[in-house]
Amino acid sequence: MISHAMEDYLKAVYQLTTDGKKVSTSRLAKQMNCSAASVSNMLQKLSDLKLVDYEPYQGAILTTPGNKIALEVLRHHRLIELYLSEILGYSWDKVHAEAEALEHVISEQFEEKIDEVLGYPTRDPHGHSIPTKDGTVERLELHSLWEMSEGDNVRVQRVNDRYPEVLRYLASIGIFPEVVINVVNRVPFNGPLNVEIGKLKHSLSEELARQIFVTLN
Repeated sequence: MISHAMEDYLKAVYQLTTDGKKVSTSRLAKQMNCSAASVSNMLQKLSDLKLVDYEPYQGAILTTPGNKIALEVLRHHRLIELYLSEILGYSWDKVHAEAEALEHVISEQFEEKIDEVLGYPTRDPHGHSIPTKDGTVERLELHSLWEMSEGDNVRVQRVNDRYPEVLRYLASIGIFPEVVINVVNRVPFNGPLNVEIGKLKHSLSEELARQIFVTLN
């Protein structure tokens, strides 16, 4: 049996993996908010189940079976987030925590019904791609807003959903997926990024701008 905690770890490894490189124990510990020893212990269990390829001090990467489970959990999570937002009226800063609890317990039939009711969506409320039933995930080449240059006109594709306070602030200034932002300038010496959203101007810190992912419009 795969426990809920194991599913959480598989999902985290999937989300932290880039360019096919192994995820370090320390990075995973930060993501999971636990000790490196706890992470190592869990990774060894997942390795014994052939769900991750793990070597002490070398990090971990998902195997094909582990990747399948991670994508299934992510699909549940993101469909639930959208259902809570679109159907039940939750604000986008509150859906993540609810989905974290529910993603492990819904049946496949319930997942299919949510998908149908929502019209077979491809993105969650924060702009993240929803894996398809067969495990396909849409991938876009994104850049953080902080990386953009003066004069760039960009479209928001997704935002980091990890910090509710960030989501509340972004909502207050009108930043959501599909919103168009014009980069006015960057104040020298690591100053804020000045942007326009419609006719309104805002100054965004580096910390905030790095939570927003965009493509050139």
